Amino acid sequence: MQYRTLGDSGIEVSEVGFGAWVVGTDWWGDRTEEQAIEMVQHAVDRGITFFDTGDVYGHGNSEELVGRALDEVRDEITLGTKVGYDFYNNPQAGHGELPKELSPEYLRTAVERSLDRLGVEYVDLLQLHNANVDEVTPDVLETIDELREEGRIGAVGWALGPSIGWLADGDSAIENEFDAIQTVFNVFEQVPGQHFIDTIREHDAATSIVARVPHSSGLLNEQVTPDIELDSDDHRAYRPDEWYETGWEKVESLRFLERDGERTMGQAAIQWLLSHDEVAAVTPTFRTTDDIDEWATAPDTPPLSPEEEERVQGLTETNFGVTDDDGMHSLRSSVGGADLEGTGKHYAGS
Repeated sequence: MQYRTLGDSGIEVSEVGFGAWVVGTDWWGDRTEEQAIEMVQHAVDRGITFFDTGDVYGHGNSEELVGRALDEVRDEITLGTKVGYDFYNNPQAGHGELPKELSPEYLRTAVERSLDRLGVEYVDLLQLHNANVDEVTPDVLETIDELREEGRIGAVGWALGPSIGWLADGDSAIENEFDAIQTVFNVFEQVPGQHFIDTIREHDAATSIVARVPHSSGLLNEQVTPDIELDSDDHRAYRPDEWYETGWEKVESLRFLERDGERTMGQAAIQWLLSHDEVAAVTPTFRTTDDIDEWATAPDTPPLSPEEEERVQGLTETNFGVTDDDGMHSLRSSVGGADLEGTGKHYAGS
């Protein structure tokens, strides 16, 4: 395992982190509390020190389990959580998105409740969960500064989503000198990740990127193949069929990234992300300890060569040779698509 720093915060994260949305929820398969705790502790044994959860995951259950699992190694790990969804006053309807709340009063209360569930005095990284740019007011920024001064939080991040757009939100995070932005970013879904890299470089900003969904919902780790039918409670089932049908074609064009006995496709997908200096950590969706064993060792596999990077870039420019629609043209935006003007992309409802 290798380690990088979040922005200018001085807070270190493992290049492969543990996204704890699989803990305390059934969106990525059922597991007992004991199994979830064992997975987290297994990740620690494999060198993972960055654990990223959120208060809305299992309505606090993920935080409680992560806190229990990491209690004895608290000083050795970097712990992050997210706030911004008001699940306290709103029932969850399936996988639907809950109402958001980011008033200073709510933010402070949510942070304190998260700390209680985690059983800690502070979190190393606090992220605003899918916040829209107009919700992060000067009062919200002032409250974040106060929490940092009080020692309740360390680094500050902005988790973007839930889809792969939201350029305005990430740009605002960079402008406001957030330590990290978390976004969907992988070989097949390079918008807006590449945009943020360009913005960070243009402004010589210190903001780091935390890349989630590095395997493009099961395509690049080949856990979703034409022979697999996803259960209705599997979060990946919400991708359109066209996404997977075109994705399987794209995977075949990337076979050159595999090195027998040295690097799997799943590891290569992580190495591609880590080839960008601005990416501090990658958070795969671990479903089993076998996943942890494979992907935690990705930083120790051969990095992509300049020739391989150039070849990936060429495929990106030709959509990997695929001409069929992938069903994902409705790139979402939190500001009605104004942030996407000039990018050649579209927003939901266009």
